[in-house]
Amino acid sequence: MRLEAGKRVALQVAKEVSPNGYFVTNGVQEVLLHYSEVIGEIEVGDRVEVFLYYDTEDRLAATMRKPLIELGEVALLEVVDVHPRFGCFLEMGLGRNLLLPFKEQPDLKELRPQVGDKVFVVLNHDRQGRLVAKTAGEAELKPLCFDAPASWKNKKVLARVYKPLQMGTFVVCDGGIVGFGVIGLIHDADRTRLLRLGEEVEIRITFIREDGNVNGSMRAAKHIGRDEDSERILAVLRDRPNGAMPYSDETPADVVSQRFQISKAAFKRALGKLMKEGLVYQKGSWTHLKQEQGSSEE
Repeated sequence: MRLEAGKRVALQVAKEVSPNGYFVTNGVQEVLLHYSEVIGEIEVGDRVEVFLYYDTEDRLAATMRKPLIELGEVALLEVVDVHPRFGCFLEMGLGRNLLLPFKEQPDLKELRPQVGDKVFVVLNHDRQGRLVAKTAGEAELKPLCFDAPASWKNKKVLARVYKPLQMGTFVVCDGGIVGFGVIGLIHDADRTRLLRLGEEVEIRITFIREDGNVNGSMRAAKHIGRDEDSERILAVLRDRPNGAMPYSDETPADVVSQRFQISKAAFKRALGKLMKEGLVYQKGSWTHLKQEQGSSEE
């Protein structure tokens, strides 16, 4: 049996070599089990379970510590450091960190994980056989997730980003202790901003699909969101000279999104509510506060 990094195997303690540690073997190949990697007391001849990895000198080595992930497994690992040239490093429970290279991360810098984020990854080998993280996709995550129950409709859940795109963000919704959770998608129109790989965000489940996955939104339900959006528009108007702003029903959707962080449809609903309540009126391509709602300078 060829010894491979990333696997837990039972090996026999062949000899002790001070001041380094013990050499463990499968009868064909020996690897060093450093004194600092020993848990409890062992003796020559004992059979011990170890995890294999490459040390800082690129030598296959062993540890009796239990990793958070093993070869071929999927795990959610925390980002503990970011290197400007190589990528980010993940905590894997061994006192040494696992590299998630830039090639496994989004091209857009704003979408890359930051320290404290947690990323779904698969433990893999690089070309030299060293351990490296690969970003997990739906193919790896779906078998570990469950189908959303009907009771999740309109429920608020925490979700973790596993694939950030500009057209939408793919997430795993927290399912508590049952598997990894539920696969979900936040369409760009339902985001209030771009989301990073590994970022956690609270969303509202808007639709449960036939395949058991869900659609989610960072926006409040329309009857709640309309009030929040209306207040946002009023705040802008109150801060403007003469209580007027160059935005109206005619304003392009991309301008509305950039200025108010809401969709064009939500903007029109909020404006309609304010006009119905007699708080604002439109003139041409401008929206104005009614005189009694304006500033004292008007």
